[in-house]
Amino acid sequence: MMNNYTKKILDLDKNYLWHPFTQMKSWLAQEQVAIESGEGFYLIDTDNNRYIDGVSSLWCNVHGHRVRDIDEAVRAQLDKIAHSTLLGLAQTQSARLAKMLVDITPENLKKVFYSDSGATSVEIALKIAYQYYFNIGKPRKKFIALGDSYHGDTIGSVSVGGIELFHSIFRPMLFDTFFAPSPDPYRFDGSETDCAKFTLDKIEQHLCQNPGQVAAVITEPLVQGAAGIIVHPKGFLKGLRQLTEKYDTFLIVDEVATGFGKTGKMFACENEKVMPDILCTAKGITGGYLPLAATLTTQEIFDGFLGEVDQRRTFYHGHTYTGNALACAAAIASLELFKTNNIIESLPEKINIIESYLEKFASLPFVGNVRNAGLMAGVEIVQDKAVGRSFPGKALLGAKLCSIMRKKGAMMRPLGDVIVIMPPVAIDTDTLTELMEIIGDTLINDLPEIAEEYKCQSN
Repeated sequence: MMNNYTKKILDLDKNYLWHPFTQMKSWLAQEQVAIESGEGFYLIDTDNNRYIDGVSSLWCNVHGHRVRDIDEAVRAQLDKIAHSTLLGLAQTQSARLAKMLVDITPENLKKVFYSDSGATSVEIALKIAYQYYFNIGKPRKKFIALGDSYHGDTIGSVSVGGIELFHSIFRPMLFDTFFAPSPDPYRFDGSETDCAKFTLDKIEQHLCQNPGQVAAVITEPLVQGAAGIIVHPKGFLKGLRQLTEKYDTFLIVDEVATGFGKTGKMFACENEKVMPDILCTAKGITGGYLPLAATLTTQEIFDGFLGEVDQRRTFYHGHTYTGNALACAAAIASLELFKTNNIIESLPEKINIIESYLEKFASLPFVGNVRNAGLMAGVEIVQDKAVGRSFPGKALLGAKLCSIMRKKGAMMRPLGDVIVIMPPVAIDTDTLTELMEIIGDTLINDLPEIAEEYKCQSN
């Protein structure tokens, strides 16, 4: 039973807040949880219940909550300055962080443009690609993206987004994009190699039919997160890089969700030794502490914006809080922790734990597919395992399962009927094992009952 403080907070929430990606009618009708604090890899609510942060606070928490080194870095920066503009001024922390980002990303990336979120980092990437060709006198107005892709919610990033549920209503506001089918091995009738080739062939058709018109191809490298943790076939990203080089167009990798260790490397593109022309990153950049994003480009692209005043090559884009000092201080501390705590080196053991549980989950009734790239994993719930037929959306199987997991001490958030597993990359193996046990217990003991209950109600 909730205490008076919890009731007061939830009353304030329901009276005044509008939540993102939330069916508010359902939200207002249901009992909710209010988070008061965090400790390590746990969230703590206003009734003092503790939950393992199983989706790293929407895929951004890296080292846990209340991390001493990051806390102290932010406090120390507060004693200096919280924010100053980068318009016409330099700032110590943003300069230091830019060098660190260049050092840890593919070696061809040399310049950093800051913003505030993953969506803005993509918006900037698209505008940079477009304006680069305009600046050099060879304008290109087209982009190529994957079906079921998600790159954020600004107009530009939605224009290259392919999730109809999120994006279809805004189509009249968007610029045209060529879409190729997502390379989804589970939903493809053929081998993983054939799946990759099918999508690459479609992309090549667009490039071939529109010579000199495509400014960039954009992709979520290795994993399409919001689409339900669709894991691309091995070699797809490398093949895409080869196509963009063949047709002399830019490759933008959206590492907002995949960056900072989640796929086993610092950045997903490293898994296939791909060097993009533009890289977008956000989410984990500050360890999950403060809003910050970065768009990195090559020296060649940067040079395309250099010129005399009357040449009008300036990139007229910016945000008030671009390169915010507090956020940059948190990001610097987070990157230093990657080194101090050997985070990347610790990942194989954690990935093995996740994969060993996924192997067990795969044989369970109503589990159609399990998949992962590093610590990014998905368990897809289906009505008919033999043919991969999904439950109707109204059944809300994923949401019901995550609600049950919450009562067992794990805070999870599904994507439709895909149970998303994405813990903080620094999570300890004992806590990770506890999380996977909760998920397994729910899939084994609760999923069949919920699935059969739905079948009875629908007959």
